[in-house]
Amino acid sequence: MCLAVPMQVVAIDGWLAHCQAQGAQRVVNLMLLDGLDIRLGDHLVVHAGNAIERISAERAAEAWALYAQMLAAADSHEKGPHAAGPEGAAGA
Repeated sequence: MCLAVPMQVVAIDGWLAHCQAQGAQRVVNLMLLDGLDIRLGDHLVVHAGNAIERISAERAAEAWALYAQMLAAADSHEKGPHAAGPEGAAGA
């Protein structure tokens, strides 16, 4: 499964933007946003190495908050009632 994630532009080199988010840095292709004036500090939605949309800083923060909730829920699910072994299971 691939997920599109928001990243912030920290440098621009022609059709490529150097972006960062959550400690990760990526080089992102800007060709799909041809015609938009992409600037340093902009937030882009990135999918498979391509910028597909420019969004506000608020929308980027909302997306990362949602991803954090999803990861916490997945982690909680993995550590469910069976995480301690059979003796921790209900009815055991």
